[in-house]
Amino acid sequence: MAEPAGAAGALDVTGRTVVVCGARFAGQAAARALLARGARVVLVDRERPAGTEPLVAAGVTFADELPADAALVVTSPGWPPTHPLFAAAGARGIEVIGELEFAWRLRAASAAAWLVITGTNGKTTTVRMLESMLLAAGKRALAVGNVGVSIIDAVTDAQPYDVLAVEASSYQLYWSSTIRPAAGAFLNLAPDHLDWHGSMAEYARAKTAVWAGDVAIGNADDPAVAALLPAGGVSFTLGEPAEGQLGVARGRLVSRAFGDDGLVLADAVAVRPAGAHNVANALAAAALARAYGVPPEAIAEGLRSFVPDPHRNQAVHTVGGITWVDDSKATNPHAARASLLAYPRIVWVAGGQLKGVDVDGLVAEVGGRLAGAVLLGADRAQVAASLARHAPEVPVIVVDSTDDGAMTEVVRAAAGLARAGDTVLLAPAAASYDMFTGYAARGDAFARAAREVAPEVGP
Repeated sequence: MAEPAGAAGALDVTGRTVVVCGARFAGQAAARALLARGARVVLVDRERPAGTEPLVAAGVTFADELPADAALVVTSPGWPPTHPLFAAAGARGIEVIGELEFAWRLRAASAAAWLVITGTNGKTTTVRMLESMLLAAGKRALAVGNVGVSIIDAVTDAQPYDVLAVEASSYQLYWSSTIRPAAGAFLNLAPDHLDWHGSMAEYARAKTAVWAGDVAIGNADDPAVAALLPAGGVSFTLGEPAEGQLGVARGRLVSRAFGDDGLVLADAVAVRPAGAHNVANALAAAALARAYGVPPEAIAEGLRSFVPDPHRNQAVHTVGGITWVDDSKATNPHAARASLLAYPRIVWVAGGQLKGVDVDGLVAEVGGRLAGAVLLGADRAQVAASLARHAPEVPVIVVDSTDDGAMTEVVRAAAGLARAGDTVLLAPAAASYDMFTGYAARGDAFARAAREVAPEVGP
């Protein structure tokens, strides 16, 4: 069994001023942990969101810039490295760390092992699969990071966990320097968040921090990940596995790594949601579980009992032979591609914030499957231009409305394009914050409109 690596309990902030950038979920968890350790906490944010009142009552203050006595900066995910506050910290020799790095330094001597997952897409599904496997093995385990409980709260819990399944974004890994997970898996790599990182090379570099521990796991079927995987790393493939790999043989997930000689782990048909990309996610989760010593019976049971999170290739309504599918979590072209390739004939609902990423390649690949497209959001014109270039025969309806009723208009338009046997697929290939509070709100609006409006319109 892999053990936690790296020193624990190294963070001493007693009497020091620590600046926390961001006053929402992660920032509030960081502030609570710092107060408990005797720090003077200063929050920096454009507003004072709900939940900060108890912190202010406990002595936390707000500021607009770096205080003169700042000794450390803890930043929440999403704050770009180009922010002026970080430049000011660098000029004064003040260390900036992220949420994951902060949590790592808070660990007690009896720290839980960290099994860390990153990738452009599939992180949440994979971390939830891994959590299910660990629980089936009888471990006190929890999925953390960008899911559920804050990782800061998890490492400071009064009842220690055995192991944490950690979802790590490129934002979080960028600010990490001493994290040494028991094992780390890199699922896939495609252009995303380039507006934040500045280049594809910097985005990829941030992701590779997941391999800073003892066991590096990567996707052999993703050329970019395979090229980066360190020598001696474990890989997974949708084909039959070679030595040192996990893969699929005769309809079963099989391991030939970690000393296994063709060990059968589970039936591939047990993987949910369906789709080749989720079989790959299951293999990554199984590789991390085997690195931690989880037996194959628990891996199989974990996949059987796993309940997928919503907004991930989720059928939300069927009427008139038309299936309405919510894949609102497909917030970049790479994620949208996986669901677009899962259905033979699609009315595609797309658009939002493309974050500097091009969609030409995606449209060129899937254009032949499209019965129509309905576009919304800030970058709808860019998607429309790609469709005009690479799939000019596809009927396109652009919805310019950006108010609360826009999704109803989108669904009416999609229902008019769809015919029996078609799938109306919300796979936006873009972020949602231009019109919604998040991808979940976007998916909920789509599902609600499909149930209410689609029966009225009909094919």
